[in-house]
Amino acid sequence: MKKDTERVNDMQKILIVEDEEKIARFVELELKHEGYKVEKAFDGRKGLELAESGEHDLILLDIMLPGINGIEILRRIRRNSNVPVIMLTARDAVMDKVSGLDMGADDYITKPFAIEELLARIRVILRKSAVTETKTHVLHCSGITLDSDRFKVTYNGVPVELTAKEFSLLQTLMQNKNIVMSRDTLLADVWGYDYLGETNVVDVYVRYLRQKIDEKFGAKIITTVRGVGYVIKED
Repeated sequence: MKKDTERVNDMQKILIVEDEEKIARFVELELKHEGYKVEKAFDGRKGLELAESGEHDLILLDIMLPGINGIEILRRIRRNSNVPVIMLTARDAVMDKVSGLDMGADDYITKPFAIEELLARIRVILRKSAVTETKTHVLHCSGITLDSDRFKVTYNGVPVELTAKEFSLLQTLMQNKNIVMSRDTLLADVWGYDYLGETNVVDVYVRYLRQKIDEKFGAKIITTVRGVGYVIKED
């Protein structure tokens, strides 16, 4: 059972934004022991930059940070993202907790804390997040967030305007990330088996997506596998 838990956790990435490096390192070691991937930032500006990448499943966010404080970081995150956030701080005043929760924090834990309690809160929030994400059909991959219920796509929090067919093609590739999809498979899945239009339509729409995402943001989202098809890769 422990191995199954670690295998699931290994796909989840947590960002620690904490200026006390000893605490950040301690939490990092415990999280890695539990099988999570971890990224750290020791100041507010770097923390905000990483948080807005859209690559994390949960953020541990201190309030008292150099550069930009945690409440302001949370406010900016909530403009475009519902990523779970646990406020992690030595300040235990009621108004600090209220401010964090009102701004959209999912939980609040005061330092010093027991690592077992923090890990338990992380597990609970990630389970809730997984259920919510499944219900709302939200996909995340390589900085892209695709919400099929709201027909909305963002790259690192920035909206991307797509047509219906571009959206469907991107959704199919994201649902099968790290799997090379042949042109025939994409044609059948997105346009239907009875499609009678141009045979190079997949290549044309991949080019449209690259213009709207790769070229606009300097990214490389869709990879061509010569002689086979296309894939969206995520480590």
